[in-house]
Amino acid sequence: MSLRRVPAVLVVAVLVASCTTQQPQPAPSVSPTTTTASPTPDPKALEKFSKQTLAWGACASFKDKAFDCAKLTVPLDYLKPDGETISIGVLRHKTKSSGRRIGSLVLNPGGPGGSGVSAAARIAKSRPAAALAERFDIVGFDPRGVGSSEPKLVCLTDAERDADRAEDSESDSTPAGITKQLADARAYAAKCAERTKHGTELLANIGTRDVVRDLDVLRSALGDEKLTYLGFSYGTQIGTAYAEAYPDKVRALLLDGAVDPELDTAESLVTQMAGFQNTFAEFGKWCAARPDCALGRDAGAVTKAFQDLVQPLIADPVPAGNRELSFEDAITGTSAALYSQDAWKFLNDGFAELKRGSGKTLVALADNYYGREPDGRYTGILDVYFAVRCVDSARIADRRVIDDAHQRMLQGAPFLTGGTPDMSELDICSVWPVPATSKVHKPDVDGLPRPLIISTTDDPATPYASGVNLARDLKGALLTFEGAQHTVFLDGNECVDSAGLAYLIDGELPASDTRCS
Repeated sequence: MSLRRVPAVLVVAVLVASCTTQQPQPAPSVSPTTTTASPTPDPKALEKFSKQTLAWGACASFKDKAFDCAKLTVPLDYLKPDGETISIGVLRHKTKSSGRRIGSLVLNPGGPGGSGVSAAARIAKSRPAAALAERFDIVGFDPRGVGSSEPKLVCLTDAERDADRAEDSESDSTPAGITKQLADARAYAAKCAERTKHGTELLANIGTRDVVRDLDVLRSALGDEKLTYLGFSYGTQIGTAYAEAYPDKVRALLLDGAVDPELDTAESLVTQMAGFQNTFAEFGKWCAARPDCALGRDAGAVTKAFQDLVQPLIADPVPAGNRELSFEDAITGTSAALYSQDAWKFLNDGFAELKRGSGKTLVALADNYYGREPDGRYTGILDVYFAVRCVDSARIADRRVIDDAHQRMLQGAPFLTGGTPDMSELDICSVWPVPATSKVHKPDVDGLPRPLIISTTDDPATPYASGVNLARDLKGALLTFEGAQHTVFLDGNECVDSAGLAYLIDGELPASDTRCS
């Protein structure tokens, strides 16, 4: 079955880690939403969760003794606190400077589906975060259905995911093709419910609304009166929703690669595809200046050169080791490499390799994007993406709206011509077995300490304007980074990092309209 290519708004936290020495970039965001009014859990009934003592011990996935791990117990359904419970995986890097300790710094790398446990382990040992590790316990958690949290969301087997990626029939927009896509979507949703423990009940309580509730239980269990939070990409959506739900429990909120809280699904995807086209054009300028540019020396013709190179893959995939490179994987691998300029060299190498009849590099980039491990196992980030996406926004089932958005996406991102700038979440969510728990709206927050919003001018996945809008809505400070990548804090840029550290440690916001490059 084909679910169509995953949208370019998703990338795993280990993006191009196998190809570059740069620290992996956090995962990008899903279509923007924040939580809305819903029945409020009884605080007294939740005390047994918020007052729990975490049993810290060795981490199964990390040999480094600097880390310890625990499982946070939370209600499966917060309106049924005496019902089924689930566990949230948590990792902590405890500061050695106990006398100067501020508290916990809780982070989320994005997704949905990114592992906060893995991200915290990486960030805590990174050079740019050394000052944070001296003052905070750096804490990451795996949201519901992700990684070390239990139960883990399971929709497709590894073999089914490989088969889905190899199928290029998703470009079929005929009535018969659309009918098949909807049938595939129903089958996919059914598998998610059948193969995951607690089935539809977990699907109904996996969205940002419930992740935010888990985050507040974690804050309390960590012993922090107020939350210090660092969110990248979709993690900014979690931070925004937390600010709305618990403004009086926020100490500091740093959001990098912001999700615009007021764009609906279709407008968000249209905007993001235009962002990817813009970054592809920047790649084209970089490439054209190199004597070895596989797309030629004319920066204005790189989109056509790219299309000429990858279009033949629709009919004739090329070998990629013991696998094949499909057209959709070529598009996906290219999109993945646009998240960081450090990956651009490998993208150019992949294009040169494709000219020679091999697709190994582009498949490797696509594998990182989808969370495929070298042994063929998938991390499951894509399944979580769809599950969260389908309860985080009001669904769009009107085919006219979908087709209009699709057309505008192609107009804004011509380098994707012949493929399908992904609309699959619109189709999948229209037949999802549980209702949405959130909807797009303007955040309404009173009593929130001013957050710091970082936005990058040529961010392919979360366009610059999204950060501008979020800073306005949350009455926060905006820090602009002039560059072409997705998220930048703790990436080694001294200007950005020093501003972010000053805010998280001392509460000092940068001057209005501060710009870094």
